[in-house]
Amino acid sequence: MKQVLRWQRTLILSMLSFTVLAPLFYVSNRLKSVNSIGRDALVEDLSTIQKYWTDAVKLKAIEKEWSERLKEPKPVVYEDKDLGSSVSDNSLEGNSDSTKSRNVRGTANILDINVSGANHEREQYNLKIQTIAVPTNHHEKLQEQSNQTTVLQKHDTQSQLLGAADVKVKQIRDQLIRAKAYLHFAPPGSNSNFVKELRVRLKELDRAVGEAAKDSDLSRSALQKMRSMEVSLSKASHVFPDCSAMVTKLRTMAYIAEEQVQTHRNQAAYLLQLAARTTPKGLHCLSMRLTAEYLSLQPEERQLSNQQKFYDPNFYHYAVFSDNILACAVVVTSTVSSAMEPETIVFHVVTDALNYPAFSMWFLLNPLGNATVQIQNIENFEGLLTKHDSMPKRHNSKDPRYTSALNHLRFYLPDVFPLLNKIVLFDHDVVVQRDLSGLWGINMMGKVNGAVETCRKSEASFRGMDILINFSDPLVAKRFDVKACTWAFGMNMFDLHEWRKHNLTAIYHRYLQLGYKRPLWKAGSLPLGWVTFYKQTIALDKRWHVLGLGYESGVGQGDIEKAAVIHYDGVMKPWLDIGIKKYKSYWSKHVNYNHPYLRQCNIHD
Repeated sequence: MKQVLRWQRTLILSMLSFTVLAPLFYVSNRLKSVNSIGRDALVEDLSTIQKYWTDAVKLKAIEKEWSERLKEPKPVVYEDKDLGSSVSDNSLEGNSDSTKSRNVRGTANILDINVSGANHEREQYNLKIQTIAVPTNHHEKLQEQSNQTTVLQKHDTQSQLLGAADVKVKQIRDQLIRAKAYLHFAPPGSNSNFVKELRVRLKELDRAVGEAAKDSDLSRSALQKMRSMEVSLSKASHVFPDCSAMVTKLRTMAYIAEEQVQTHRNQAAYLLQLAARTTPKGLHCLSMRLTAEYLSLQPEERQLSNQQKFYDPNFYHYAVFSDNILACAVVVTSTVSSAMEPETIVFHVVTDALNYPAFSMWFLLNPLGNATVQIQNIENFEGLLTKHDSMPKRHNSKDPRYTSALNHLRFYLPDVFPLLNKIVLFDHDVVVQRDLSGLWGINMMGKVNGAVETCRKSEASFRGMDILINFSDPLVAKRFDVKACTWAFGMNMFDLHEWRKHNLTAIYHRYLQLGYKRPLWKAGSLPLGWVTFYKQTIALDKRWHVLGLGYESGVGQGDIEKAAVIHYDGVMKPWLDIGIKKYKSYWSKHVNYNHPYLRQCNIHD
């Protein structure tokens, strides 16, 4: 009995063992049929899945971090309904985008990464122009930027089609721009891992590309850093998946940038005006030294020569009203050196009491040869100053264009020079390049003022009557024609006999008083000149007087060289550091920078 039981147990255990071992044997045989290539592919697939799973976890962590930290400013200026379009995935679709663009009046450019194909994911990126809605008051500037970007895009496309050798360099430049744009999305002071990574990539790539202009200039390390940057930018595209948030951020940044630009422009304009109205240290030094030298002279040593010519109408008389010694010296020197008969020239220089000793000493030290110069103090005209004395107080202005007695004394020329019949008046910012004796042969046709016109819209010197004169006032609209041709101060031939005949000084004084009571014209003597000599001005040939060298007007070299007189009208005077360099040589060649006083005062070209 025991023997039977033992055999039964053995049989049962054998059957159990077979049921366990048979599947194992079967599986082992099937695994042997799998080749080595299949095993490698399987392992690679598993590792790839693990890699992308890890990257996804990291990106989710970054998105969570940025969603907590990145907060857009409240759109107090723009409304969401103004948004005309959002960032597209691949390109600008013609029909839909053009329909949206008709609802906006301005466009701006943002960068959209376009990856063409999985096989070229790390080789080819293109910058695409994407439109977003902007306020109408930015239309012109942003439209100009859009046009410039479009031109650049066409140029890049043409270069690629022609097989240009700078494709990689352009791609790197584009990567740098995109990286900087993404960094602008980060909150101030952000130190997240992604921001740190992007900043490091930006510095490395910028340093690697350097000043390279073509692909052959790039090193291997630059190409490696380019691929690393592509990976970082790919992460950035996942960090900022919400296109509308990106557009809102760019829109806010554009508004802030516009405000900053406008602020800087206002500051620059103010500083430019301040520099123009401030006496340079060198000129102040020159005035002080000359004044000290003049005061040390005996009374008989202070007299200038040829005084008998001062009021002889048979000579050519010129006048300049100035408080700038060096500028006035250039006017006088250039006029005399350009004259065919210098002995026929009499120059009348009128200055204020403060600068009178310095002016006198300068021309005592630097005589004009056969030409004659007279220095007059404005205090000698006390009667005229009495009329002008209340002007600054009434107008309540510190602008020297309006308050300067020297500037307005030109309207009293018949009283300043009672014995003369004709005189040429200069501003102190002109240079004479030709003999001017021909001015006295011009037929004035009974007019008082001979001047170059400034009413041609095609020229940079254009000024319309309504620019400086208020034609909305009934008195102005009734007496003057808004389309009347304007003219320039700077070089004017005045017939003093006709001036006295028409009593224009009284007319000037009447308009001056009206300007105190009503806003008829802007500050300055030019609009007062236009109304005083209205219908009393004859046009001179343009070659007598060329304007615009004191501001960026693009005056051609040919026009300058043909001109008898060139005028540095504007704030960029040639004796200031802000003067335009390409025009300075015409003025500086009449200055002797080796003069002892100029060297002592550190006045140089």
